[in-house]
Amino acid sequence: MVSIEDPIYRSYLCKLVGEEGLHIVESMPEDEVTDEHVAEITGISLNTVRRTLYLLYEHRLAKYRRERDPESGWLTYLWTLCVENLDRALEAEARKLLRKLEERLSYEKDHIFYACVAGCARFVFDEASENNFVCPFCGAGLEYMENDRIVSTIEKRMGDLTAAL
Repeated sequence: MVSIEDPIYRSYLCKLVGEEGLHIVESMPEDEVTDEHVAEITGISLNTVRRTLYLLYEHRLAKYRRERDPESGWLTYLWTLCVENLDRALEAEARKLLRKLEERLSYEKDHIFYACVAGCARFVFDEASENNFVCPFCGAGLEYMENDRIVSTIEKRMGDLTAAL
């Protein structure tokens, strides 16, 4: 059973929808509810509630059902959380992070770096040579920078993520 009390899920939801959005998720009843009712019980603006619900919907963490009022013809959206999809959403985020780490690792392995001795910035060889190995920000010299620690850190992080998947 998935619980939004789990710190990992809370952290993911907070990153996804923010503190107010997390409060909305915590306040949602288990059965269907209108966005107006959620705004009422949370004291959060209707626009924020709707934005949060649609964001959750985009990540398959909420679903809705439309009902048409026979008298007015207005549509009413009835929302339900799908917390059972949190594991899948977290796995998708982990896979996206893994792809970004693979790209970064490739970049680090494929380039030679030079860094400002004053600590301003780091440059690839082409940029450093275009600037005559002088920092364009502060005028200090640029020195060759070994990036083995960066590469090993990325590889370790990728290993940890792969093991968790």
